[in-house]
Amino acid sequence: MHETPDELAALEHLLTTSIAGAGPHLRSIFTEDHRPDARQVCAEMTGMRLLTVATVTADGRPIAGPLDGYLLHGVLWASSSPESVRVRHLRTRPAVSATYLPGEHFALTVHGRAEVLDLHAAAADDLRQAMLAHYVPLQGQAFADWLDTLDGVAIRIDADKMFAFASVAS
Repeated sequence: MHETPDELAALEHLLTTSIAGAGPHLRSIFTEDHRPDARQVCAEMTGMRLLTVATVTADGRPIAGPLDGYLLHGVLWASSSPESVRVRHLRTRPAVSATYLPGEHFALTVHGRAEVLDLHAAAADDLRQAMLAHYVPLQGQAFADWLDTLDGVAIRIDADKMFAFASVAS
């Protein structure tokens, strides 16, 4: 986990206020005994997690697709190409939703606004380190060399709402 006590507290506040404002149907499923706390969410979200990220087209249609995601310091991050359709959408319409759903045992959904940053900017250092930690053991030094030359973007999702579900939260 990368989160400080203050970051865990902020994430816990986001989780609590999000479910408090949810509709009755969601609250009937995400009951208290199925809502993980911030520490449990961070533990489940350690490392790369494949997200389904939804953006909005110019004519208002939703488009969803996969992106590598990382929860770092209580904030969801992803990376992509600056020419990707999702990045083009986010640059003009930053509203975004992302879901991690590995199966029925856990779900995390975030709604918010995306900020698109240069992958090599200082603000994206933690994301690059997380990418290296995940991919270098799988692909070797070639991944690190490729990442150094990549014209990529970092996508930080500033969450307005975050909902987490666990089949058994302790």
